[in-house]
Amino acid sequence: MTQQPTVSVVVPTRDRPELLRAAVRAILAQDYPGLIEVVVVFDQSAPDESLTELGSGPARVVRVIHNGRTPGLAGARNSGTLAAEGELVAFCDDDDEWLPAKLAAQVDALAGDPAAEFVCCGIRVNYDGHTVDRVLDKDRITLDDLLRDRMTELHPSTFLIRATALREGFGLVDEEIPGSYAEDYEFLLRAARSAPLINLRTPSVLVRWHKRSYFAQRWDTISEALQWLLRRYPEFASQPAGEARVSGQIAFAQAASGDRRGALRWARRTLRSNPREPRAYLALAVAGRVVRADAVLRTLHKRGRGI
Repeated sequence: MTQQPTVSVVVPTRDRPELLRAAVRAILAQDYPGLIEVVVVFDQSAPDESLTELGSGPARVVRVIHNGRTPGLAGARNSGTLAAEGELVAFCDDDDEWLPAKLAAQVDALAGDPAAEFVCCGIRVNYDGHTVDRVLDKDRITLDDLLRDRMTELHPSTFLIRATALREGFGLVDEEIPGSYAEDYEFLLRAARSAPLINLRTPSVLVRWHKRSYFAQRWDTISEALQWLLRRYPEFASQPAGEARVSGQIAFAQAASGDRRGALRWARRTLRSNPREPRAYLALAVAGRVVRADAVLRTLHKRGRGI
């Protein structure tokens, strides 16, 4: 019998002790016979060393470290990645939970394709008592696919990556993105530029959307980060619908922050690229005080969608 690779799971955390313990327990309870190392990275908060006691025997280990790099999600993920000892590295947010079969299926998928570096899966979104499964009807995700559509299904808590790709290939999470917002999307773009991503058509991660999320209503940071993304990836010019999607998100963020002039400017830019982009019209509605931004988000989240 071939020995299963060691998997290191990086869990960045900040001020969510109960949810964090649920996330760690779900990782440790995976139907995976190989060694699982959980690296909990405390970002701008005091480490809880008692988490190491959750490890159960030689096949399940929990380590606790602090984020020694840039404060925020990107630095925390990189701190954990560099400390990880496994052949494969996975990410899991501290408010999400893996379903039992998630890891074994993903490891098998990577083993079946030696050229692949990265595998994702579907998600089960929970918001305000509503649960919606979101699964992509694709087995491979290319760079052009991601330029056209962010694909919310490709959530960071679904990522499993070869450690060599992170350290010697497409690299770590970018820590220059303002506030670490959209760092996961930029990371996906870079990974897909290196090799197509494998996607499993199964919802294997419970993702909780709630108002305590890192980026809930941090509109100025969202706008700044998305503008940074458009500058960093001129390839968006080859995908007008994708560029309009990001521009529409910026317009909505500007409107939600109260910057009516900025919202109108970005909405016009969005509609020039794609007159059918709904985010532009939502931004105009918020800027014109026809509807509140939080009401729009609540409606979308109940359907398992975001702006």
